Amino acid sequence: MRAQIRPTLIAILIFTLITGVIYPLVVTGVAQLVFPHQANGSLIVRNEQVVGSGLIGQQFDNPKYFWGRLSATGPFPYNAAASSGSNLGPSNPALLDAVKARIAALKAADPTNTQSIPVDLVTASRSGLDPNISVAGRPLPGPARGESTWHE
Repeated sequence: MRAQIRPTLIAILIFTLITGVIYPLVVTGVAQLVFPHQANGSLIVRNEQVVGSGLIGQQFDNPKYFWGRLSATGPFPYNAAASSGSNLGPSNPALLDAVKARIAALKAADPTNTQSIPVDLVTASRSGLDPNISVAGRPLPGPARGESTWHE
């Protein structure tokens, strides 16, 4: 039995070193060389200050901006440290209440808009952080959408 323990421990040590240290360092190094902007989080910098990331949504509820997807993170919206879905199924009353509240907010922001509201504007993405909305969601909400500061 001792003859089997030593090679097993050596194999564990070698594979831990390869997969836990060497491989992550190589991948990180290559990513920093080839894709430095993406490897560092696709950060958005204004006036030499980081103001966000192109990969993480931000909460907008002012009609002058395009509204993104809902966030499913806590304790505050779009918390990158708490990335996860809400796990609310389609039959969960809490999900239905959240969707109804979002529909009401969108209608209140632009009461003259008669378009149907796209599902991605009233539900969260799987990660709870996704900033992307569908083409159908881009015109909502708002009277000021023509002057919106939203861009890709």
